[in-house]
Amino acid sequence: MKKSSFGLKALAAGTAAMTVLAMAACGGDDKPAQSADGELSGELSVWGWGNGMKELAEAFEEANPGVTVEYAAQSNASDAAMKLTNAIAAGKGAPDVCMLEDAMVSQFAVQEGIIELDQFGAQDYADDFVAGPWGKLQVNGKAYGMPLDSAPEVLYYNKAVFDKAGVTEAPTTWDEYYEAAKKIRELGEDYYITNNAGFQPFTAQAWQAGGHMWTVDGENLTIDMTKSEGMQRYIDFTQKLIDEDLINVRINAWSDDWNRSLNDGTLASLTIGAWMATNLKSSAPEQSGNWRVAPLPKWTDGGENGSEDGGSSFTITAQAKDTTLAWAFVEFATHGEGAQVLTDEGGQFPSLKSILNSDEFINADDEYFGDQKINQVLVEAANQDITQFQYLPYTQYATTIYPDYTGPAYMGKVRLEDALQDYGEALAEYGEQQGYTVTLK
Repeated sequence: MKKSSFGLKALAAGTAAMTVLAMAACGGDDKPAQSADGELSGELSVWGWGNGMKELAEAFEEANPGVTVEYAAQSNASDAAMKLTNAIAAGKGAPDVCMLEDAMVSQFAVQEGIIELDQFGAQDYADDFVAGPWGKLQVNGKAYGMPLDSAPEVLYYNKAVFDKAGVTEAPTTWDEYYEAAKKIRELGEDYYITNNAGFQPFTAQAWQAGGHMWTVDGENLTIDMTKSEGMQRYIDFTQKLIDEDLINVRINAWSDDWNRSLNDGTLASLTIGAWMATNLKSSAPEQSGNWRVAPLPKWTDGGENGSEDGGSSFTITAQAKDTTLAWAFVEFATHGEGAQVLTDEGGQFPSLKSILNSDEFINADDEYFGDQKINQVLVEAANQDITQFQYLPYTQYATTIYPDYTGPAYMGKVRLEDALQDYGEALAEYGEQQGYTVTLK
């Protein structure tokens, strides 16, 4: 596909053309963040979501009495991304520091809505974080975000339901998972091993299967949704589950029906990020003591079982008034004392190795999970040296249209392979419109 004349930094569909003022692109004015005695001072605006953020802001203020943090809680990751998109388009209204889902970082980097962090020494911390989240925040070899958490994908399963179905051990391979799915479906009614996957689980599981749906090299994109061996492995397996009615295709993640199914046990497992431990406790309180955690199944005995599903990071926007102060906060939150605050108060699954690998964290019992030391499983998954995954520089668009193409496949109206090929064509066309040179396989 040939490169079009449409701007590389155009925003996602439906948004206005981006305006970045020269001052904003340089990170705002040159007002010093430090007073004459070297102490930080000034006001800092921060957007984020989830537990522990208020406590984080208070901890930073306590450590820096001259600083006031204005924290604005966002509803969720999508809300934060959309508001930042609008602020970039308007040329005003963005915070100094914005929490983003890892998948969105490359898009905002390309749009120059956030600034690269290597200028502050971010790369000096590379080895202090686990590979998965750190790798996702690199764009053209530079860090544009600092990891707040880690999201290794694992298998959460309802042991009581598995036992009832005669599945006495967690599946260690996808073949064993398939056999477990059949036994759980034999329980009748609405019992299923899982539900249909959304965009993030799709990328995580295809990634683990060896599928590289897209490759980004500067202005050059390669999109391969169906041709590689890894993608065929993922497609064939998922199609088999659909054809044999082994996954609940009627329930979408995070819906009321999804929460109900987790709570009554009819949805028996999830392959999802480590962060789900906290969410299960609120989504399925009646199943306390029944859930367990196991490594993600492998495609072959002795094969790899590492992947990432989600994760979030702190970024500094191009409209930041004081980038020195903004970096001090980001550094505190991700690599300093704030990282422990988010783990203790927010239940974040850490990406910082010093916390992740501590005996206190690894050996903590969890009553909800039948006193299993779940962090032993999660930490092992997080510490795997997995292949760096790339996200498209227009992830927001890719996420939005994903269900339009795959939804009919899950409902049995079209084959998944055909749906994903059409999805790839739509992504390629959009990439051309954004000014990229796209190769579609």
